[in-house]
Amino acid sequence: MKISQSYNVDKKGFYGEFGGAFIPEMLYPNIKELEENYIKLTSEINFKREFEQLLKDYVGRPTPLYYAKRMSEKYQTKIYLKREDLCHTGAHKINNTIGQILLAKRLGKTRIIAETGAGQHGVATATVCALAGINCVIYMGELDIKRQSPNVARMKMLGATVRPAISGSKTLKDATNEAIRDWINNPVDTHYIIGSVVGPHPYPDMVARFQSVISEECRYQLKEFEGREYPDHVIACVGGGSNAAGIYYHYLDDPRVNIIAVEAAGQGIKTGKSAATSVLGKIGIIHGSKTLLMQTQDGQITEPYSISAGLDYPGVGPMHAHLFDSGRAEFISVQDKEAMNWGLALSQMEGIIPAIETAHAFSILDVRKFEKEDVLLFNCSGRGDKDLDTYIDYFKL
Repeated sequence: MKISQSYNVDKKGFYGEFGGAFIPEMLYPNIKELEENYIKLTSEINFKREFEQLLKDYVGRPTPLYYAKRMSEKYQTKIYLKREDLCHTGAHKINNTIGQILLAKRLGKTRIIAETGAGQHGVATATVCALAGINCVIYMGELDIKRQSPNVARMKMLGATVRPAISGSKTLKDATNEAIRDWINNPVDTHYIIGSVVGPHPYPDMVARFQSVISEECRYQLKEFEGREYPDHVIACVGGGSNAAGIYYHYLDDPRVNIIAVEAAGQGIKTGKSAATSVLGKIGIIHGSKTLLMQTQDGQITEPYSISAGLDYPGVGPMHAHLFDSGRAEFISVQDKEAMNWGLALSQMEGIIPAIETAHAFSILDVRKFEKEDVLLFNCSGRGDKDLDTYIDYFKL
């Protein structure tokens, strides 16, 4: 199936009116270097061969597509889980970091920086830097360091330096700010591995391309299960949105597929403690990209909140902003308590403990009805090891 450009990025780096590269002058050479080289380098036979070999032998791809029998019976519909939680490091993030480390090496970079919220991208970045023997610095919000301590320990074990972001809400947004400042100060030898489909062009497109291996596998796996390559509904949680971009990618322009994005409503959309960008966001610029962004009347960024460290971002990637704005995707907001209850429900119904981010996606089964013959494709984007302390405190386990 050929991907058309209607819901994908155009030549100028925009998804509809969202995207682009709004960056400090100091970063222009870095972004230009990436833009001019990422498609050319990633299209080379040797790059593809090395990327695919590492995905197979190191990451453990293809990940299984699992038919959730008990859930399907309970909710009277066909539910499939794409098991990205079974990837090396415990989430989909490694797909992107493998691609970007190979790209960085070909560009002659000798130092890697990254931001992380839940810690999964930080672990995935530290992992590929250890694999490649490249120096690695991870920026992480001070609050996230406290609530994601197992992942912080993993990053340090892998040889990365973890630097806390102590400004603002001390979470993902602030870690990203610090990483960008570092890149401005070290523009020549450093590559910034952004973990989601956010940031200036070409990052949203580049990350989506590396993550598109998810939907690419789903097509032939669904063919084996259902006799067709496409689901009726494809569902993922969305913060910045890389796991969602990966499972949506090959279905973006397929009108047979309904796209559903599940956001973090935190303690409630109107409580001031939320990250429901589709409801609360207005057009703005964050981290070099024009997108939907939670902000005050005078354009100051509103501090987001979610119990899940990976979803408390005040915006969404420009692809998702366009999917929402165009009506192509259905956006649903889910509160902390609903997501936490689904973390427990999935564990006890299917024996799969999900990341809290991932648990948000399954919450739509309680608020949205589906037909008996509908095929639902969920991205089970990460496992819940990193969130055990939060689950233990919440449920008094």
